[in-house]
Amino acid sequence: MEFDYIIVGGGSAGSVLASRLTERSSNRVLVCEAGEDTPPGKEPPEVLDSYSGTAYLNNRFLWSELKVSTEVVSHNNDPTAPKPKLRKYEQARVLGGGSSINGQMANRGAPTDYDEWHARGATGWKWDDVLPYFKKLERDLDVDDDWHGKDGPIPIRRVPERQWPGHAKALKQAFTRAGYKELADQNGRFEDGFFPITISNANEQRVSASIGYLNAEVRKRPNLKISTHTQVTELLFEDLRCVGVKARVNGKSEEFRAKEVILSSGAIHSPAHLMRAGIGPAGALRDLGIPVRHALFGVGQRLMDHPSIALAAFLKKPARVTNKETRRHLFIGMRYSSNIGGAPPGDMFVVGATKTSWHAVGEQIGTFILFVNKTFSETGQVRLKSRDPSEEPEVEFNLLSDRRDLERLSDGIKRLTPIYSDPAMRDAVHETFPASYSDKVRQVGEINTKNKILTNIAATLLDGPAFIRKLLIEKVIMEGYTLDDVCRNEEAAEDFIRKAAVGVWHASCTCRMGSRDDPMSVTNPAGRVHGVGGLRVVDASIFPVVPCANTNLPTIMTAEKIADAILAGN
Repeated sequence: MEFDYIIVGGGSAGSVLASRLTERSSNRVLVCEAGEDTPPGKEPPEVLDSYSGTAYLNNRFLWSELKVSTEVVSHNNDPTAPKPKLRKYEQARVLGGGSSINGQMANRGAPTDYDEWHARGATGWKWDDVLPYFKKLERDLDVDDDWHGKDGPIPIRRVPERQWPGHAKALKQAFTRAGYKELADQNGRFEDGFFPITISNANEQRVSASIGYLNAEVRKRPNLKISTHTQVTELLFEDLRCVGVKARVNGKSEEFRAKEVILSSGAIHSPAHLMRAGIGPAGALRDLGIPVRHALFGVGQRLMDHPSIALAAFLKKPARVTNKETRRHLFIGMRYSSNIGGAPPGDMFVVGATKTSWHAVGEQIGTFILFVNKTFSETGQVRLKSRDPSEEPEVEFNLLSDRRDLERLSDGIKRLTPIYSDPAMRDAVHETFPASYSDKVRQVGEINTKNKILTNIAATLLDGPAFIRKLLIEKVIMEGYTLDDVCRNEEAAEDFIRKAAVGVWHASCTCRMGSRDDPMSVTNPAGRVHGVGGLRVVDASIFPVVPCANTNLPTIMTAEKIADAILAGN
């Protein structure tokens, strides 16, 4: 069967495109999703869970072989020198994509982000151009004003303070006494201050892009076909026009034809699809024996994420989550301006997490997750290791390639550490320490019976005598640094940050929108791949620069805007 549109990837962008394009009954649309379905009424409970750790740490919903490097890779050094170690990087393999497993954080970014998009060549993407699409996607359950939508597929809400655990309430008191402004709405006027976290959640259940956009009524449309367990292995071409895809459907090879193919596979896998089709940096393609169909140097280049580190504390029992009124673990956030290196206002973001994992020890640890909201590091890259579509690409994030990012994280540690001295925080926490999302933490975070037993034993010991707790934290949980070390010693701070900094699953910018005369641009402002017919990219990879936000809502907004462009014939 021939389609009008084949969408490769049923994630946040793909779900939106499928829903909007099939609103026109003459459009026949196929969605190819490598993972499993999340059908109405039969959604996996892990996906619906308000606490996201049961989904994003679950290999069932992940590209389990994907590993990346986050530390800076210098290409001027001895090529025989050891490379930074690889880390697992959780990317969704399930309908709804990242929106089915993420922390359900629902924020838009700064107006200056989108003005910068426009300035970098994505004409028509200024803040005033994108705000209507942020409003279109959302159904804000709490706020009714000119900033917000009331009729969109994605519900937006904030956990009421009466449901907050002691740790979150203590953070609010401490932020207030530290002089930060209280904001009622994170997604209202963009300014510094602390606020209740906005989430894509209703009735204590996640609402992913697939749940919101591919509901039962949408799925009844005869012009929509959703094919899950379908991994696209090749883009099909006639000359320089993409005419379809090859895919493995439940292990069987099939071909599908279309007037247009839309890649919505994310900032790691969308550029990989292009490069395997011979679209990308010519030299790298030739090195792998891939015939160059169309040279586009920017494909896979300038990969971005938000560099992040964490400060942790052991929570006293009254401060912990109860899992009674809510399963949420993120309640309060804060923006501030570092005033370092010419950064714009609101360049730093802090989340107060009252639970760090699904297991018993996770409920005993609270953290500040500190990340560079406006990162200057944009030298990461995605490269193919081989032509084999089953082999994951080589991914280098180079998170701290711009030293200003490192300096702002170091400054952030110094800003946040005194918060622990607030009286409310002293009543809520014991030992404090810099934390790392290390391989050890990842291994213990995998959802299995062994880890459940081990963490139950460890949690019992941590709640025992103070000397045992202190010993376990220092010898088992900590990574060899104290807060005093990283606050007072610049070398220790840099060493800790360089080793501990990770991304926050906001991979972006590897197929950037821009003008055709920009050598780093891959697509035009409607997502069309420069110089190639019948092919678009619509996902976070086309962001000209990663916005000051968790990327799910900006991705949905982007798909809404380009869906309108497609329907208008652009």
